[in-house]
Amino acid sequence: MAAKPPAGDPVQDAPEVAAPQHAAAGLPAIGHTLRIAQRQMGVRRTALTLLKVNQKNGFDCPGCAWPEGDKRHKAEFCENGAKAVAEEATLRRVTPDFFAAHPVADLATRSGYWLGQQGRLTQPMYLPEGAESYEPVTWERAFDIIAEELTALASPDEAVFYTSGRTSNEAAFLYQLFAREFGTNNLPDCSNMCHESSGSALTETLGVGKGSVLLDDLHQADLIIVAGQNPGTNHPRMLSALERAKAGGAKIISINPLPEAGLERFKNPQTPRGLVGGGTALTDLFLQIRLGGDQALFRALNRLILEAAETTPGAGAVDEAFIREHTHGFEEFAAAARAADWDETLRATGLERAEIDRALAMVLASQRTIVCWAMGLTQHKHSVPTIREVVNFLLLRGNVGRPGAGVCPVRGHSNVQGDRTMGIFERPAPAFLDALEREFGFAPPREHGFDVVRAIRALRDGQAKVFFAMGGNFVSASPDTEVTEAAMRRARLTVHVSTKLNRSHVVTGARALILPTLGRTERDLQGGGEQFITVEDSMGMVHASRGSLTPASPGLLSEPAIVARLARRVLGAESRTPWEEFEKDYGTIRDRIAAVIPGFDDFNARVARPGGFALPHAPRDSRSFPTATGKANFTAAPVEYPRVPEGRLLLQTLRSHDQYNTTIYGLDDRYRGIKNGRRVVLVNPDDARELGLADGSYTDLVSEWTDGSERRAPGFRVVHYPTARGCAASYYPETNVLVPLDSTADTSNTPASKSVVVRLEQAHPA
Repeated sequence: MAAKPPAGDPVQDAPEVAAPQHAAAGLPAIGHTLRIAQRQMGVRRTALTLLKVNQKNGFDCPGCAWPEGDKRHKAEFCENGAKAVAEEATLRRVTPDFFAAHPVADLATRSGYWLGQQGRLTQPMYLPEGAESYEPVTWERAFDIIAEELTALASPDEAVFYTSGRTSNEAAFLYQLFAREFGTNNLPDCSNMCHESSGSALTETLGVGKGSVLLDDLHQADLIIVAGQNPGTNHPRMLSALERAKAGGAKIISINPLPEAGLERFKNPQTPRGLVGGGTALTDLFLQIRLGGDQALFRALNRLILEAAETTPGAGAVDEAFIREHTHGFEEFAAAARAADWDETLRATGLERAEIDRALAMVLASQRTIVCWAMGLTQHKHSVPTIREVVNFLLLRGNVGRPGAGVCPVRGHSNVQGDRTMGIFERPAPAFLDALEREFGFAPPREHGFDVVRAIRALRDGQAKVFFAMGGNFVSASPDTEVTEAAMRRARLTVHVSTKLNRSHVVTGARALILPTLGRTERDLQGGGEQFITVEDSMGMVHASRGSLTPASPGLLSEPAIVARLARRVLGAESRTPWEEFEKDYGTIRDRIAAVIPGFDDFNARVARPGGFALPHAPRDSRSFPTATGKANFTAAPVEYPRVPEGRLLLQTLRSHDQYNTTIYGLDDRYRGIKNGRRVVLVNPDDARELGLADGSYTDLVSEWTDGSERRAPGFRVVHYPTARGCAASYYPETNVLVPLDSTADTSNTPASKSVVVRLEQAHPA
């Protein structure tokens, strides 16, 4: 058996600090992976489980959504993926006795790390109104409680149905079907908090809100630009793809306020060179940009490309044939690009003109360019125009719909993109609703529902009364922690479908339920026999996932079973949807997905093939663009970037290396030199000296907003760190308290967590 979970809650505000590292993975990654896995699973279970991760006959990693190639290593997982698997396949258990020993008031004082380390939930738990502790409840009674609250609502729109990115295609399709048959489009999901800006920008400019590249495109690229992304921690298997691209002659430009070890050098633990050699240097040019300066940088590059075309006509700086045949709005865009101001560009980016010129030379030398990005671009007020400018940059040289080129938003959680494809969206397209109506014979609601931010407002204001979460940790993932928690406590009922404990289980409505579910690693037996689920990766590949472990408890239900049984209980005999059939045989769900969602024709047969299949993508497949103009759209937005008052810094929230989204695996950030602590703020040494902040001193982070409001996060250790000047960084969810609910990106409404103006007030450690 694995060791018991930690008895006490470890101190997280007295970290040890060493110099940051300049290479990722290698032998230390293997050692750390095995230590964590064996602590959670034991030696034998570790070996049996990890060898099934991301294999064609195995289960999809519950971590990130990075795709797998056709040929796979026997150890097709990364350090952080192994941590995610270990926490799901752990031998630790949270039983009713645990809840009897730990009232909600006690659990509320515990850290997210401690809660997650307790192990797997084993049976449904219920917190009655006025009670101090959760108590065990049958599944039948749990569904009765939910039905009581839902049917008592004055309107279906008083219910909110949230979804995490780990939910399978089958469960997600049933979940949105149930919500819409119940009568609401209130289907916020974690995309609202991460890549919504990407979807908004790409849908407007290219007609498809997803990336246009496949994994082989990275291998064929001449130039890969990685902007606002840290693959070494957040998508480690991406480093293998970058290494292969380098071996093929590709150049890599990294754009980031922080130097990231994985992008500096990769020691591939699957190769001798990575284990005992020096590994592979990845980045050819590091542009240490100021937070929020990316739009200004790409606008300047676009100006320089246009000037190069005018200076040397016919040299191919601009793909004139592609622009003429496939795009709209070029002249307006070009006028805006030519007007880019150099003083403003250098002020916004913090770069030297010579650095931008070096980038230009690499761009002009490339025939096939890919731009990859993540939260560093999507979580600013001006994120949507920033990503539109990235699209302008690629369209200008014809780098969409060409092998080895395109847009590559790198998604987070496994199947976060698939959930959206399945209809988890508060603003569904009319064509999708029409297809649902034809297939299932009911009239879906047409009014737009709540996204994450609007759902919190609705709960806060009493306009929503029931909150149901299919996975995730909504309270810790959302901005404005105090406001979010107060909003949740106003609900009549909060329900969380979960595998493990998290903060959201202790911030409850008047009544609360925890519904334990199967994980990806576990065998799923239903009335129709052993089932499998499907997921969609970050590049639009759909494939099967089959768990093999005995479930953590006989009291667990799968996510599709939970939705199907809830739907039968709430909708009753009036529903014509075959919920019982769906629960018994997931193949029947896939048949209905094929009838509703384009690209899933013959779904069951195609997903049975090892490796799955690619969904259609018109810009990539045929250079056709389903936009309002019928072409790819150039845009011409004003350049925006954050202005920071004297004596203040611009803060970005980020993950540590021992973290995936809100799940904390440990208290170390090995690559950044942080050990045994999370309450740190990374500050450029020159900025720290100007502010009188010694390395090792303690400070309160106080965010300042244009409406005059402030928010405070106390007790952070100052770490002198080579960030861009004027910028700072600190981990979330500890810093979510600093981001107001109304501080969001224009158009996408994504919380602006990467551009928080803060002052640092000296404090003392708690």
